[in-house]
Amino acid sequence: MKKSYFQYTLDELTSLFYEDGLHILDAKDVYKQLYPYGKVNLSLLSSINEEKKEILYEFFNGSLPEVFVKKIASDGTLKLLLKLEDGFLIETVLMKYRFGNVVCVTSQVGCSVGCSFCASGLLKKQRNLKAAEIVGQVVQMNQFLLQEGDQLATHVVFMGTGEPFDNYQEVMQAIRVMNQPKGLALGLRHITVSTSGFPAKIKAFAKESHGTNLAVSLHAPTDAIRTSLMKINQAFPLHDLMEAINEYQAVSKKRITFEYILIAGINDQIEHADALTQLIQHLDCYVNLIPYNEVMENDYKRPTEEATAQFMDRLMKRGVLCTVRKEFGHDIDAACGQLRAKYAQIENR
Repeated sequence: MKKSYFQYTLDELTSLFYEDGLHILDAKDVYKQLYPYGKVNLSLLSSINEEKKEILYEFFNGSLPEVFVKKIASDGTLKLLLKLEDGFLIETVLMKYRFGNVVCVTSQVGCSVGCSFCASGLLKKQRNLKAAEIVGQVVQMNQFLLQEGDQLATHVVFMGTGEPFDNYQEVMQAIRVMNQPKGLALGLRHITVSTSGFPAKIKAFAKESHGTNLAVSLHAPTDAIRTSLMKINQAFPLHDLMEAINEYQAVSKKRITFEYILIAGINDQIEHADALTQLIQHLDCYVNLIPYNEVMENDYKRPTEEATAQFMDRLMKRGVLCTVRKEFGHDIDAACGQLRAKYAQIENR
């Protein structure tokens, strides 16, 4: 099986090339073509002879996930349904902010966490993605941005389908590759990993020698509500999760983001805001409030604008920093997993 160029840092690719009898300059030349162009044209590698080009062709490839479906929203958001080499479909999304272009990547085919409100949870985990398949999502988005004459991806968030910390090693490798100065050159502070709450992996993440951001999908201020929404809370209740978060912050000295989906009548009342404040007020943190994006697969409802404003106001008055997340791609199956779920339903008919 050929090795993907996108799986490796420059140093790692250089070592592999040496093992196959290739010179160090070859790796640098390959990297120049990979990023941002997304492919290697062997005819342009003037620094190596035909024999070495044959070695590259035989043992390495730069194939990207295939664009299966492309949807562009009225607000400029781009959503790709990508087909992997084994036929599985994954999603990735490009969101355009004033501060830059943000790519939301998928880390698994399906998801084992199974949150009741999430379209991704309907699609059971099939396998983990390799780092190359994660990096490939960003490279594919850069191809679109190049065509548009726009700036390349400036930020990456691991908030697509899957639980990143359930695929810890490949996610960490993808981050290292994305951070390569001669590659995607994404600053670590411009990369955010979002987890539903794996305490051991949160503690391990704190010890990684990088400045990558951590976001935790909290969504409830009590065990009873969180367990009803997120079955992972049965294995790792709030006490265990908060203990890990406290350790993460003590070691990393970084602010943490809590993601909190507001669902009408479930977790969006003033008493929930008060309980949330009590839970997190000792932390250096920030709350990202997300009004629920309704999907046809369940009966959860979006909160009113008034309820959302009151919830935010209550948190702010009690000293908790928070904002309401700007929504993107409302007209293109924007919720995580929606597009893939739709095609899965079609395929299963």
